[in-house]
Amino acid sequence: MNTNTGPGPLGGNNNMKSPAEVLKPRDVPPPPKRSKGAKGNMIVVLNFMMTCVVLGTIALCLAAYLGKYWFEKPGPLRAATTLQIEEGASVNSITSKLVTNGVIDNGLIFKAWVRAYRAQGSLKAGEYLFDARMSMLDVMETIRSGKGILHKVSVPEGLTVVQIFDRIAKNEILEGELPTELPVEGSLMPDTYPFQRGTTREEMVQRMKIAQEKFLDEVWGRRIDGLPISSKEEMVILASIVEKETGKADERPRVASVFINRLNRGMKLQSDPTIIYGIFGGQGKPKDRPIYKSDIETATPYNTYTIPALPPGPIANPGRAALEAVANPSRTEDLFFVANGTGGHSFAKTLDEHNQNVARWRAIEAQQKKDAAAASE
Repeated sequence: MNTNTGPGPLGGNNNMKSPAEVLKPRDVPPPPKRSKGAKGNMIVVLNFMMTCVVLGTIALCLAAYLGKYWFEKPGPLRAATTLQIEEGASVNSITSKLVTNGVIDNGLIFKAWVRAYRAQGSLKAGEYLFDARMSMLDVMETIRSGKGILHKVSVPEGLTVVQIFDRIAKNEILEGELPTELPVEGSLMPDTYPFQRGTTREEMVQRMKIAQEKFLDEVWGRRIDGLPISSKEEMVILASIVEKETGKADERPRVASVFINRLNRGMKLQSDPTIIYGIFGGQGKPKDRPIYKSDIETATPYNTYTIPALPPGPIANPGRAALEAVANPSRTEDLFFVANGTGGHSFAKTLDEHNQNVARWRAIEAQQKKDAAAASE
């Protein structure tokens, strides 16, 4: 007798399930419930964190607002002042100098906003003028711009290299020594040169040389045809003579035409300034020393009363107007000129006309001496 009552295929177990029932998902028991205390602690922590974030954000915004206000408000300076920012100075050293000299009153805010503007790498060396009540923002932008105080050195037309060097040496703001070797006469451009503190004398001389070279290239390129000069060097030589002969700008082209006409005819230039340079060189003639007749007859390489053409080099440093006058002289037939007593000259085509002009000038000279003698009595 079969007594098997197990779950086998022959058993009569009522717990047997169909395939559909086996594949049916079973109910999962729910997770254990959190206690009310745990929920409350989590909410408190989250609320605290949110509060901190909100308060921190408000604090940062307030600090930024106040910092920006402080950065842009009028500064503590009561009167304008100047400061020198050295080459390679750090933000910290610049800030310290500004605070020490009363230009700004809060170094931390200044440094913070310099970095916020990403300006720490663009603060430039120089001498700067800071106006009264200037804000930290304006102070930063002033140093950032690099537009420091401009000083000037003026070099009049017609000076020799020696005289120009003397003028540059006496400038108390330029720094360093002059070049040990004098540049060639006529190689420096007379002008007024702006510069910032820290500029060296050697740099100034180099600027003048570059300015002269650049202008010579320009004016040589637009010279008229038929000039009796064959190089830029000869143009400078003749321009230096024109420069020394007249200080009137409107006369330079006509004075240049006289010398051009003389060169074209093979005549001697007979220029008094060349006598002076031949005797005294770049030092120049003493003011109380007249030109004697013996000087006119003294042969030197520069004396155009004794040499047949241009001297071997310039007798001064001509300016732009004199160079332009030689490159583009007036179209005249003039061969002579003499002072007329008014600061200008009388021009003539013939020797007879010239002699008449000379006689008039001699009479004017005599009257001037007579008037001076009477005034001194």
